[in-house]
Amino acid sequence: MLDVLRRATIEDLPEIIKIYNEAIKDGISTADSKIVTVEDKLEWFHAHDALRPILVKEYHGRIIAWISLQPFYANLFAYRHSARINIYIDKNFQGKKLGQQFLSEAIEQAKGYEIKTLLALIFSENTPSLKLFKKLGFKEWGNLNRVANIEGVDKDLLVLGLRIQE
Repeated sequence: MLDVLRRATIEDLPEIIKIYNEAIKDGISTADSKIVTVEDKLEWFHAHDALRPILVKEYHGRIIAWISLQPFYANLFAYRHSARINIYIDKNFQGKKLGQQFLSEAIEQAKGYEIKTLLALIFSENTPSLKLFKKLGFKEWGNLNRVANIEGVDKDLLVLGLRIQE
């Protein structure tokens, strides 16, 4: 198959980390400012489960993007139907409508994970991600002004939300 969306396995973690480290270098996609290793992310990887998985997008057998679904507030029962969603795309595949396709597929899958509300936390200067999420119906639900400081620069974090089922 040329184009596959599937759950990530531990064997995928090096490729997931490679894509993530590219995003760290761009400075607008994550609050991490230092390159991470597979070992750094093992606990994070294992914290995902059947209802909050990491999904990978393969193209000709190569991982070119990934999405993680994470609990919004892990230990609070009231938030059990909400999840944070993150998407990272290999820099060689950005700008090719892959994000739109992948995110749409992940939203559909999320309905089967007992998720009713998806939240995306995106830096205000990350225009490509904001456009992508808004194109798929996410609305801006909040603006946390200057809440992050990365490499000495204060950043606004926007909260985008989408109700995917009642």
